[in-house]
Amino acid sequence: MSEQDPVTLMKQYVGKAAADRVQSGMIVGLGTGSTTAYAIQYIGERLKSGDIKDIKGIPTSFQATVLAKEYGIPLTTLDEVDKIDIAIDGADEVDPQKNLIKGGGAAHTREKIVDSLADVFIVVVDSSKLVDRLGSTFLLPVEVIPMAMTPVMKAIEKLGGKPTLRMGVKKAGPVVTDEGNLVIDVKFDALKNPAELEKEINNIPGVLDNGLFVGVANIILVGEVIDGQAKVREIS
Repeated sequence: MSEQDPVTLMKQYVGKAAADRVQSGMIVGLGTGSTTAYAIQYIGERLKSGDIKDIKGIPTSFQATVLAKEYGIPLTTLDEVDKIDIAIDGADEVDPQKNLIKGGGAAHTREKIVDSLADVFIVVVDSSKLVDRLGSTFLLPVEVIPMAMTPVMKAIEKLGGKPTLRMGVKKAGPVVTDEGNLVIDVKFDALKNPAELEKEINNIPGVLDNGLFVGVANIILVGEVIDGQAKVREIS
């Protein structure tokens, strides 16, 4: 690895640590985001070198699909597999109970499907994503069918949330997910019971899914820069 800034190096180390857990013959859930992108790259490099073989990936987003093709990872679908052996994905927040908020890349609905089906779900993050309580640094994304946007926002307000429609960057108008839906980002002053809130929001008609991942993650790989050195710590 060439001389790079410590944060990039740290993301590479964490991605590689996750990719190293993939074994020949596995079906692998391929997550979304900058750290997971390195994991996809290293899985591809291991395949190319012959270190592992017979891998098939299930992507969680258009981004993951493009990267997997770029690095030579054969893809499959949920219709064609009986199980997913391992999923590797990032997170926007991780609490001490290994609960997550995801959805910064607006792919959390697909991610939750794939990550929940995996025998082992490995989360790759840097230490800035560790929080004492979910919702303290990151808004909670909720994927909504477009026609239901206004009633869903009203229902979320009744739950104590402050919803805003996510707007595109370098694009006029709102962010549209890979499923053709909209994303509402919600601020909760106190997100006390993630498991309960996840269910309550998902019960609102028109909501596809939200970014709370409760009881899904098995292993958290945390990248840290200590004395200028990139290191990986495991929380399991």
